[in-house]
Amino acid sequence: METCDDSLKGKRDRALLLFAWASGGRRRSEVSEAVHENLRRVDGGNFLYTLASSKTNHNGKVRPEDVKPVVGSAAEALDAWLKASGITSGPLFRRILKNGRLGTDGLSGTAVRDIVKERCALAGVGDDFSAHSLRSGFVTEAGRQNMPLQETMAMTGHRSTDTVAGYFQAGAAQTSALARMMDSGKPPSPEDI
Repeated sequence: METCDDSLKGKRDRALLLFAWASGGRRRSEVSEAVHENLRRVDGGNFLYTLASSKTNHNGKVRPEDVKPVVGSAAEALDAWLKASGITSGPLFRRILKNGRLGTDGLSGTAVRDIVKERCALAGVGDDFSAHSLRSGFVTEAGRQNMPLQETMAMTGHRSTDTVAGYFQAGAAQTSALARMMDSGKPPSPEDI
């Protein structure tokens, strides 16, 4: 996030990255297809976003599980982007033209991937990241923070525990009390982890 300045592009990229992460590790296609009409402001400056279609919902029928929160810093970044861009309908995330003006078309999935890669390169965290890193990273971090698997799956929309458990377990492994059972016979304190 520190690589995102207060330029129009910086505000867009910050909003895009936080939107994708905080709403459950969205796929790049879900980010590129996000539209203002599916965004609803709720109390406290937060938003609810309804996924109109996704890999697991091809027909676009609105289901309760497709409503995702965009809260806290993600809501603040999205609000700043919407104010700076003036977007009130259509694609949420758009190209910034060479003259610095906002394009009318939404970003492609490839553009979303390129934004993730560019921001990771600028941050100096390596070049092995892609748009899928937002999704896998969300699940991995949920595991690290010992978030319930069912709640994580509700956010990501994963239907198979086998699929999501691989990421989740990798994240939780380092903080697992189970790995330290023989050390003292009691769960580790936060300082031990």
